[in-house]
Parts: sequence; C-alpha cells; structure tokens
Amino acid sequence: MKHENRVVFVTGAGQGMGKAIVERFVAEGALVAAVDINQQAAQAVADSCGAGLDGTRVIGLACDVSDSSSVRDAMAEVERQFGRLDIVVNNAGIGSVDAFVDTPDENWNRVIGVNLTGTFLCCREGARLMQKNGSGIIINVSSSAVMSGEGPSHYCASKAGVIGLTRSIARELASSGIRVNTLVPGPTNTPMMADIPEDWMEQMVNAIPLGRMCEPDEVARVASFIASEEASFITGQNIAVNGGMVFL
Repeated sequence: MKHENRVVFVTGAGQGMGKAIVERFVAEGALVAAVDINQQAAQAVADSCGAGLDGTRVIGLACDVSDSSSVRDAMAEVERQFGRLDIVVNNAGIGSVDAFVDTPDENWNRVIGVNLTGTFLCCREGARLMQKNGSGIIINVSSSAVMSGEGPSHYCASKAGVIGLTRSIARELASSGIRVNTLVPGPTNTPMMADIPEDWMEQMVNAIPLGRMCEPDEVARVASFIASEEASFITGQNIAVNGGMVFL
C-alpha cells in the first residue's frame, strides 16, 4: 500500500476534507492521528476508520492548533504512540461571513490564528520531529479564494499567508529531506460551506468550468499523491484542486 506504516498527523480531521484525508491515508496503510479541536469528533473519525484494525493504527486527539502548547502536546503524543512522524496535513481552517468594514477584531484574530498561525505551529513542531528521521512531508491547505478574492478578508489573507509560509519553509527544510507543498482547493462540499449565503454559493459554482463543487475525497486523493514517492521531486508548489475555477 502507498503509505504503509507511515505516520500521518491530520488537523481539522473531525469532518469534511480532514475526515476524507484521514480515511484515505488509513485505507492506504498509514498510521494516522486524527486531530481536531473537538475531541469527540476526532475520536468518532478514529473509531470509524479503526474498525477491524488493531486499535492503534488511528488515534483521535484533541488539539487547538492556534495554541502552541496544545500543538506541542499533540505532537508529543503522536511520537509517544507511534515513535515518529512522517507526514503532516494542515487542513484545520475556519471562516466567518464578515463584510470587511464590519469585521470585528476578534473574528480577524481568530481566523488568522487558526488558519495561518495554526499552520505555522504545526509545521514548526512537525518539522522538529521529522528532522529526527531525516525526511518528511508537509501539506498545507490554502484556498482558491486567494487568487479570486471571493471570500471574507480575514479568510483570504490567512490562506494567502499559508502559500507564503509554504514557499519559505520549503526552501529552508529541503536540506533536512522535508518536502512542503500547498493544496489549493476550490469550493468543496463540506460543512464549512453551509454558512455561505445561497446566492454567493450559486455564483461560485457557476464560475467553475467543470460545473460543480469538489468532493472531499477528490482533495484527499491529491493529498495522498503529494505525500507519496510518486511526487518525490515536488516541493514549494501550489497544487490546485478547483475544477478550473482559477489557474495558478
């Protein structure tokens, strides 16, 4: 199997793309930490994926990615249970529907804190573990909204920051054998989309040449490819999964 016995840390794993990514890596033989701020949701995903296995191939962990101590604790638990870390998928993300001039400070800080600072913290702690092995894969999740501008200012800004972070650390970590890339999904059929007004959603779908939203497993399959040896010479790149909505 493509990822047999590789250890994978997936954030935002309780639903949507994160859940699909966990399921994909488990199906391909990986040992997976399903990480979410909601412990119950993380454990539910772990339990569903662990059916019929030995109970240790997938674990559910609570973690607030915007808090450095919480991230350190989660990474330490992964190392304690699995002994190493091979792949990090920084999928955790939030948004809120705010007009720019009406955006409260707390909404700006929370979205930046989860989407950008959270990605930074998980990259940093993950890279520290990977350097012990001399290799690793980091996959950060951005959004097509960065290019199209279709989205609230804090969301677009945070996801643009993720792309810049990827480019910087891909150069710095290459000498440690760590590849870093960004997945750039377009509108995807996840619970997060439920908060978007119907007319806005219709406009987004109409802008997609393939004529529909992405499904979570379509993103998960690309994440699996990026993390595989088939992509061994790809680093610092933006990989779009958006049905042609924007071209990178």
